[in-house]
Amino acid sequence: MIGCGDLGTRIGLRLAERGHRVLALRRRAELVPAPLHGLSVDLTREAPDLPALELRHLVVALTARPRSEEAYRATYVDGMRRALDAVEAAGRLPERAVLISSTGVHGDVPDGTLVDESHAPSPKDGPARVLLEAEELFAARVPGGTVLRCSGLYDGTGSRFVDRVREGRVDDPHRWTNRIHRDDAAAAAVHLLTRPEEPEPIYLGNDDEPALMGDVAGHLARRIDVPAPPAGDPAQAHGKRISNARLRSTGWVPAYPTHREGYADVGTADSR
Repeated sequence: MIGCGDLGTRIGLRLAERGHRVLALRRRAELVPAPLHGLSVDLTREAPDLPALELRHLVVALTARPRSEEAYRATYVDGMRRALDAVEAAGRLPERAVLISSTGVHGDVPDGTLVDESHAPSPKDGPARVLLEAEELFAARVPGGTVLRCSGLYDGTGSRFVDRVREGRVDDPHRWTNRIHRDDAAAAAVHLLTRPEEPEPIYLGNDDEPALMGDVAGHLARRIDVPAPPAGDPAQAHGKRISNARLRSTGWVPAYPTHREGYADVGTADSR
């Protein structure tokens, strides 16, 4: 695994449950949980010194901070290149590989458009442009690899969004919001790595129901017993919606098909 943050860890643990030995590259190997095997490396500065590999599956799940073009390039392009160089030097290409990317590469589209894999990317800022460059590098270096473009990742517990709802700071209730629970994103990555059929080059990872920001915030407000923000108005809706039809067609089924299931554990006991 190239990268082992929150999502990468969830992917790695699912692979370990299937009996795979998982080597995870992370700046601080001591933060990699057992039974995963951690290897310390800062990919923005150096190439990893990999042990002999019996490589079947490769996951690239990197995280860049801050959200700037420079940080994204150092991590997603330069860092991934160093890691792939090391994998190539180890002498074995993976049977399957998945790169975690973002639906942010689709940028702005006409309001209400249901975006699927047939839509050409149109990144609107530096970080999104770098992600698209990373996808192109991955495709060139890892033949047959799959890109999983995830929408907004969340884990359904305490989060900055929940805090904003609690504090009454919800902006733009009429904007479409797209999200996927981290567990569902991890399950999707493992599904694409391990299903018998050959995967497509690109999948969009999203739950079943793009929703207006005001509606998601209103649901959370009821769960944590705080005043509801303005509701989303479909007549004023703007932004893109993400389709998960291609991913769904592979047999992947989200455990959290909408934000309502995803935030089911956020309740009045969570309010402070």
